[in-house]
Formats: sequence, C-alpha cells, structure tokens
Amino acid sequence: MNTIAKGLSQANLNLEAGAYSKVTRRLLPFLFLCYVAAYLDRVNVGFAKLQMLSDLQFSETVYGLGAGVFFIGYFFFEVPSNILMHRVGARVWIARIMLTWAVISAASLLVKTPTQFYIVRFLLGVAEAGFFPGIVLYLTYWFPAARRSRMNALFMIGIPVAGVIGGPLSGWIIAAFNGVGHWANWQWLFAIEAIPSAILGVVTLFYLPNSIRAAAWLTDDEKALLARNIEADGAGKAHASIASVFTNGRVWLMAAIYFCCMMGLYGIGFYLPTLIKASGVKNAFDVGLLTAIPYACAVVSMIAVARSADRTGERRWHFAIASAASAVGLFLSTVFGANVPLAMVALSIGTAGMLATMPVFWTYPSAILAGGSAAAAIGMINSIGNLAGFVSPSIIGWMKDVTQSTNAGMYCVAFAMALGAALALLQPKQMVNR
Repeated sequence: MNTIAKGLSQANLNLEAGAYSKVTRRLLPFLFLCYVAAYLDRVNVGFAKLQMLSDLQFSETVYGLGAGVFFIGYFFFEVPSNILMHRVGARVWIARIMLTWAVISAASLLVKTPTQFYIVRFLLGVAEAGFFPGIVLYLTYWFPAARRSRMNALFMIGIPVAGVIGGPLSGWIIAAFNGVGHWANWQWLFAIEAIPSAILGVVTLFYLPNSIRAAAWLTDDEKALLARNIEADGAGKAHASIASVFTNGRVWLMAAIYFCCMMGLYGIGFYLPTLIKASGVKNAFDVGLLTAIPYACAVVSMIAVARSADRTGERRWHFAIASAASAVGLFLSTVFGANVPLAMVALSIGTAGMLATMPVFWTYPSAILAGGSAAAAIGMINSIGNLAGFVSPSIIGWMKDVTQSTNAGMYCVAFAMALGAALALLQPKQMVNR
C-alpha cells in the first residue's frame, strides 16, 4: 500500500514539475521579450538626450520634467488599467497596451518644443499604464507564492537586458544615423526602437492565453493540478473590496517602499548614459557599451536573490540588503565620478542591488490579497511607486542645472534606496515571508 502511495505521490510530483516547466517555457520568454521592448521605449529618451537637447535647445530641467511627466499619465491610468485587465483578460488588454505605446513612442520623433515633449511623454505613460502590474498580476494566475520570486525575476530581467541590448543598440543608432536622411539621429532612435513593440503587440493577440483553462497546450490533468495549486495558495488571503485597498495601511507601506525602489531605477535608467559620459567617456557607442555592464551584473543579481528568497521563504532581509547595497553603490559612484573603472564598479553595484529588489518586492501584495483586491493593490502600489519616475529625473535635472553636477541628485537617490531598506524591515515577517 505504501509503495502504491509513494508511486502516486511521485507521479503527481512529476506531473506538477512537467506542468510548471511547460508553463514557464511557454509564457516567460515571451513576456520577457515584451518587457524588454516596453522598457526600451520608456527610457530610450536617456540616449536621445545626448543629441536631442542641443538640437532642440532644451535645458536639463526641461529634459528632467519631460522624462518624468511620463509617470503622471502612468499614475492616473494604472489602477483602472489593471482592474480592466482582470475583467476582460490579459490577451486583448496587453496587446492594446503594446500597440498604443509603440505608436506614441514613434511619435516622439516629431517633438519640436518643450510642450510637445511633455505631451508625448504624458501620453506614452497613459498608453503603457497597466503593462507591468498587469503581468505581475497575470503571473499570480499561474504560479503559487513558493515559485513567484523566480518567475518574477525571469520576467523582470527584461529591465537589465533592455539595458544590455538597448545601450549598445541605442549608442549605435545615435552614431550610425547621424546625418542620415532628413531626420536627426535621435529621431531615428525613436522610430526604430518602436518597431519591436508593435510586432509583439500583434503576436500577443494570437499567443497569450487568458487563464489556465484557456491554455490549449496543457492537458486536462495539468490544468486541474495547476488550478488546485492556485486555489490552495489563495486560501486565507483577503478577498476584500476594491475600495478597501485604498485604506489598507500595509498596502500604503508597500507603496512607500516601492517609491524608494523606483527612485533608484529611474535615477539610473534616465541618467546612466549621462553619468558615464561625465566620467570621461565621450563617444556615444562607447557610452552605450559601458551602460551594458551594470545591467549585465543586475541580470545575475536578480536571479540569484530571487532563487535564494524562494528557497528560504525569507523576503524582508533579501529586499533590505539589496536596497542598502544599491544605496552604497550609487553614493560611491559620485565619489569616484572622474575615475571610469571605479565609477563603473560603483554603478554596477548600485544597479545590481536596485534591480535585485524587484522580484522579491512583487511577492508582497499577493501574499496578503487575492482576486480583484490584489489587482487593485498591485496597480495602486505600482502607480504610486512610479511617481518616483517623475520625482527622480526632475530632481536630478534641476540640481544639475543649478550645480552643474549630477552628484546632489544621486545623493537623493541613494538616500531613497537606504530608506526603502529600512521601511522593508517594518513589514510583519509573518505576512511577507513564505
């Protein structure tokens, strides 16, 4: 009898391992590619800046405000977008997001005035609102909490990979398309880098299933097993009203933590090319190659920290240590500013630490909420946190105009990462550790 039970148990484990392997292979590479395209279209303005500012006579303050106003549009439409995706399904909604942001990103090449710059960046934020939290929510439909950090990492490494690929690509476009046709090189940058998003948006309509039940590539036994695991994972979590999410103190604490985290992400994302250029590297292609180094380090750190967090079930200290390391790295990048090798080491630590926080952080909301309330909470946390994308580049740009240096702005960003580490430890460990 024991032999039969053991055989059934092993068969069930084999079925589960095979099902999750199939889901991972089918979904994660595609979602990863979509995020690479999305993030590239969001931050390629950092490379366009190298030539765009002088061509259009924009100040650093105008650039910082324009880079950041993206997140005002993002803020207002994030929660509604996530709730709509939960109701209508990921396939159509994610495709809609990708196609609209591709069109608006390409339209950035038409910018002539600061007002036009602000408008197109605001509309890009509106178009992209809901993509990132929508995918975070979508992954909770497939994977239980014990697997979620690793799956988040496989999706979110799209950010550093966008840096590894996008840095050299953007630098090459800026250098190779200088003087080609009637467009400036930064205009070619916006046009060329919008193409992958448009293609992937169309593919999404035919490729992405809305749910486990809709996955024709799973067997009935695999669907039943995965559905049971998700149902068991949701047991004990609050299915609160959507309205109650906005008065939940734990959700607001998570939003504050994520705001600090995003101060680091967008301080790095929008100004890394500028920081490297300020260290003494002048050629645009060389700047692009060097931006790949911190992001390559981040790919390793994200996967390693996420695996450790899933293996141990500990989340708070994994986040806090990574965030504190980022703070130290960003601070040291200002100390070693004129020394290219040391500045690159410091920026690599800052970038790797910052990005390693993200897969761990996004296990927090789904640890306490489920269903529509989880959709609203994820959207709310992401929208509030991403306001840092407005604050961070605006502060750095304004301080650079005032002081002729990015150092003061990077001190603010480093402080935010240190504060995020401290706030993470205020969370009750029984709520976020699994």
